[in-house]
This record gives sequence, structure tokens and C-alpha cells, in this order.
Amino acid sequence: MICAASPVGPLGARAVEGAVTELVWGRGGNLTDGPLHRQVCDEMTAYFAGNLQQFQTPVAPRGSGFQQGFYAALCDIPYGETRTYGELAKELGVSAQAIGQACGANPIAILIPCHRVLAADGLGGYSGAGGIEAKVALLRHEGAAGLLI
Repeated sequence: MICAASPVGPLGARAVEGAVTELVWGRGGNLTDGPLHRQVCDEMTAYFAGNLQQFQTPVAPRGSGFQQGFYAALCDIPYGETRTYGELAKELGVSAQAIGQACGANPIAILIPCHRVLAADGLGGYSGAGGIEAKVALLRHEGAAGLLI
């Protein structure tokens, strides 16, 4: 397990060749010790304590060229801010539906912050364990909850 108190429950991680490939909700992954494990633990602990706004942990999500560009765009959304599916769709030259599908396929939620993407008229969905409640908890944690009240 990742050694962080999390408002969305216990988190583990899987890694390959020195980079996180998946965040695992509710159970551990294969990343249980070593320098990368310590980095993830330290950063997640700092993030949930309110002392870290941008992760430096190496990540290596699988995906197409579009998905890789999408993950980079997600990481560019500043802590405490949000974008809509439509805004990202326009930026990346794809449909809002493609953005929603890519959000749902994000294997490294939180580190690649898909919780910062909202529908034009509400929260949209969230594929992490806990669903929309987890998304709300993460947005509140980042101070982006003003739009939720």
C-alpha cells in the first residue's frame, strides 16, 4: 500500500522499469519498496497534507499517441483549477466524448489528475474507486470545491 492518508481510501501502485504505470484503489500493487516507492509515498503524503501541488513521480501510462498527449494536458491543469471536457477537446482537436473516454481510461488517476476535468454543466464522471464522491473529495482537497457548493 502507498503510505498516505487518503480521503479516497487506501491506494497502491504498480510500476515497471522505474515508473508508475497504474494507481491501484483499495489494495496494493507491485510497488512495495525501493526509491520509487519512497518517492510515491512521500509525494502522496505531502499532497494529501496540502503541501504538494505537482507530482514529480515518474509515470508511464500505456496508451495511444492521443492518450499520451491527453495525459500531458491533464498534468498541465494547475492544482485547484479545472477544465471542461469541451475545453480539452478543443485544445486537442478531438470530441468531448473522446476526452471523456480518455479520462475513464486513465490508469494513474490523482498523479495524472483527471479529477480536474468537468462536464460543461456539472461534475461529469469519475472512474476511480468511489466514483463521483472520490472526485468531489479530490476537488475539495484542492480547493476547487467552490463550484460544488
